[in-house]
Amino acid sequence: MGLGGAAMVSMLPSKAMASRSTKGSRYLSFYNRHTGERGDGTYWKDGHYQSSTLSQFSHLLRDHRQNLAAPMDKRLFDLLFNLQQTLSISEEIHVISGYRSPKTNAMLAGKSNGVAKKSYHMRGMAMDIAIPGVNLQTLREAALSLKLGGVGYYPKSGFVHIDCGPVRSW
Repeated sequence: MGLGGAAMVSMLPSKAMASRSTKGSRYLSFYNRHTGERGDGTYWKDGHYQSSTLSQFSHLLRDHRQNLAAPMDKRLFDLLFNLQQTLSISEEIHVISGYRSPKTNAMLAGKSNGVAKKSYHMRGMAMDIAIPGVNLQTLREAALSLKLGGVGYYPKSGFVHIDCGPVRSW
C-alpha cells in the first residue's frame, strides 16, 4: 500500500468509534400541564429500553381529553434526551401535548389551522413541550440543530413542537 492508501485507511473510523455505546443510562422527567401528573425514570440502560418506564411515560403522555394512551415512539425520548444534552440541562420537561386520539386531533384541527389533520401526535411520534427556565427560541434552535425530526415554533402559545418524523421546521 502506498502513502495514498495509508492516508485513506487512517481517515476511516476505528471499529470502536463506529459502534454506538451500549453502556450508561438515559433519564427523563416530565410534568403534564393538563393533568398535573409527574413522571420520571431511566428509560434506557446499557443498550436496552426499559419497558416499564416507557409504559409509565406513555400513560403520562396520554390524550387527557379521551383518557387514551398509546405507545410513544422510543425515538421521541431519544430526541428529548439529546435535546437536554445539547442544552446542558436535566430539568423537567413540561408537556402540553403528547399522544392525541384521532377524535381529539380532529376536534383541535377544526378549531385551529395550526393542527395537522394527519398529525404525528396520533402516531405517538410528537410532543409539544416547554422547559421552565429555557427560552422558547433557545429550545427551538437546539431542537433544529439536532436535525432529528420536525420542529414547530409556537411562541404565542408557549411551546415548541418536536417529532421524530422527517426533518423540517415551521
